[in-house]
Amino acid sequence: MLDVGKWPIFSLCSEEELQLIRQACVFGTAGNEVLYTTVNDEIFVLGTNCSGCLGVGDIQSTIEPRRLDSLTGKKIASLSYGSGPHIVLATTDGEVFTWGHNAYSQLGNGTTNHGLVPCHISTNLSNKQVIEVACGSYHSLVLTSDGEVFAWGYNNSGQVGSGSTANQPIPRRVTGCLQNKVVMSIACGQMCSMAVVDTGEVYVWGYNGNGQLGLGSSGNQPTPCRVAALQGIRVQRVACGYAHTLVLTDEGQIYAWGANSYGQLGTGNKSNQSYPTPVVVEKDRIIEIAACHSAHTSAAKSQGGHVYMWGQCRGQSVILPHLTHFCCTDDVFACFATPAVTWRLLSVEPDDHLTVAESLKREFDNPDTADLKFLVDGKYIYAHKVLLKIRCEHFRSSLEDSEDDIVEMSEFSYPVFRAFLEYLYTDNISLPPEEAVGLLDLATFYSETRLKKLCQQTIKQGICEENAIALLSAAVKYDAQDLEEFCFRFCINHLTVVTQTSGFAEMDHDLLKNFISKASRVGAFKN
Repeated sequence: MLDVGKWPIFSLCSEEELQLIRQACVFGTAGNEVLYTTVNDEIFVLGTNCSGCLGVGDIQSTIEPRRLDSLTGKKIASLSYGSGPHIVLATTDGEVFTWGHNAYSQLGNGTTNHGLVPCHISTNLSNKQVIEVACGSYHSLVLTSDGEVFAWGYNNSGQVGSGSTANQPIPRRVTGCLQNKVVMSIACGQMCSMAVVDTGEVYVWGYNGNGQLGLGSSGNQPTPCRVAALQGIRVQRVACGYAHTLVLTDEGQIYAWGANSYGQLGTGNKSNQSYPTPVVVEKDRIIEIAACHSAHTSAAKSQGGHVYMWGQCRGQSVILPHLTHFCCTDDVFACFATPAVTWRLLSVEPDDHLTVAESLKREFDNPDTADLKFLVDGKYIYAHKVLLKIRCEHFRSSLEDSEDDIVEMSEFSYPVFRAFLEYLYTDNISLPPEEAVGLLDLATFYSETRLKKLCQQTIKQGICEENAIALLSAAVKYDAQDLEEFCFRFCINHLTVVTQTSGFAEMDHDLLKNFISKASRVGAFKN
């Protein structure tokens, strides 16, 4: 299961919030913004909010998740971001919403004003169902269900594909060589655009200064052009880094081209390539490639589940595919990319699998599966003989030859004995500090060393001037040295109040003598 906690920005969310996340995108020039959806189809954002990219109507940063009310109930099909940053989002209904940085018309709403709230983009798209979106640094692409590509925004290098270099303020269909083609997927580099058509051909346009278009030249391309060097090779996916390109073929082979100053092409050197070059990744078939326009990092996943990365790796250059210990390409970007952003919209599947520990926890006090019950204070607690024998030396001997399925327990109270049995199933204790003294007695009686430590930690949390002497007495009685030392220090630090309590007045004579002696040794009675 994907762990969103690998992205530093999520450390601002509570464990409860993280459990509700179903989709997420980390973006921004420092990976300091995030948008995520929850199980209830609510959309939340948090972070530094550059250019109003959180879409909440202002430019205030926030470390508390804020709900994006205008999109509540909308399900996200695809999401991408630019460098400003700006956001382009497609819903499962095929609608497009944009917001954030807009100095180059990359929001497609006809203006150059930053968008502080999501804006529904319908010009030229009103009868279209958008299924995929992609952003370059300052331009945007969308793909419709009928295989058409629309583009808008910054166009200094022809990345909008209109044939000119004028910025494009509203969505406009990319035609030329794509006129009668059915596009299956799209991608954007910093200032270039790519499309894979249903025949497996790749079409490219925009900036080409590093050879990232794969045309064998370095001249910009203002309209779509087929990558002729891939003749006879059927491409399934394309992924763009800042200035390099990866494609994945139907045979599980990777080709790369473009900028290579960090080894991001995986060719074993740092020379740029203007033609598609094969990337050798062991002998395993590749099923996924990953890159994003804000980084010089590449990643791939094999059919056998191996994840490889190459390129810029936290300031280092990795010039050949390196086998990682990760189980998904997303983790490569969380841990190694600069900035730590997501290369795609993350999807967190609910995990129905229970670990052994979770399964045992669920079975505690379950009458449906139990084969033993304890009668304590007139109430039953249900348990499993085999687990008790595995977990506790006392039960291993007491239940060894026992045929009984009911055991009466009178030595300990119901809350204490129930907490003990629950500990055997969960490794944790759930008792308030005032009840934990009884459990400390039990832990001492059954020689449960770890439980004894946990009890001491719990008891410490409930200490006050009124009960400090009683807790000190209990610590001495049950030889709980850590707790004894803690209670003694507490009493010394609150000596004036503690000596006026009823607990101090009723203190055992030997304990009082020892207390005074020890207190004088640490200088408690000096003026």
